[in-house]
Amino acid sequence: MIKIRLAKHAGFCFGVKRAVNLALKTAAANKNKKIATLGPLIHNPQVTRDLAVHGIIDVTKPQMVRSGIVIVCSHGMHPLVLDKIKRKRVAIVDATCPFVRKIEMIVKKLKRENYTIIIVGDKKHPEVKAITGYAGKKSILIEDTQDVGRLPRFKKLGVVAQTTQSVEKYEKICRELMGKTDHLKVFNTICDATQKRQEEAVHLARKVEKMIVIGGYDSANTKRLAKLSQELGRPTVHIEQARDLDLEFLKNTQSVGVLAGASTPDWIISDVIARIKKMEES
Repeated sequence: MIKIRLAKHAGFCFGVKRAVNLALKTAAANKNKKIATLGPLIHNPQVTRDLAVHGIIDVTKPQMVRSGIVIVCSHGMHPLVLDKIKRKRVAIVDATCPFVRKIEMIVKKLKRENYTIIIVGDKKHPEVKAITGYAGKKSILIEDTQDVGRLPRFKKLGVVAQTTQSVEKYEKICRELMGKTDHLKVFNTICDATQKRQEEAVHLARKVEKMIVIGGYDSANTKRLAKLSQELGRPTVHIEQARDLDLEFLKNTQSVGVLAGASTPDWIISDVIARIKKMEES
């Protein structure tokens, strides 16, 4: 019999739960209006499909919105794009995660104080694109420690991180940035839910034979959890839903750890656990 260890912090984080509840509440109160998100509300395709059932569609460009309501996704929105939306005859519902909003406010303040702003994150991620928009043209994006070595020296640096960054990587980058300025101001902007999940990934991986990480394939925080587990040498699979789990992976396994990213709904986690248990019965 396989012993299943489910991480304590699995499933929707505060910001994701808030965004989904806000979107569903908006849909329920505006049944005859067009409702859209510019990009997915959260990085989970199953939730995106569920929102579409409630009349909330995901569009890719501002020009695709002509009327109704636009919901700003949990990752925030570039201010220039937001300005374009505001010029249209639409209502705006802001579902930006409060932790992301906090970073946007920090970089705006650093910009006013003439800091060169370092943003540690993934350049293609919508959260980073939004933060960069508020930080301005003089901000610098760093994805890895190698990027630090190419930087010149600056009078003063202010540093923020994408909310779902690796804590260990962020700390290492900040240590290296000390040699690039006389005045370094570092902000701990990795959200609490991310830190707890990363700590649990390490703790759990050390106690089981194999790991299953559940979440959207485009979810940055889910991919990072899988990577942490793999770096500990633990056989790991990253799946989006129960049907993605190849049961061959669990053959001759006594214990398995189950983690889930911050955008993974509880019902998907339950389905995965049920699939594992069903395998044992067959």
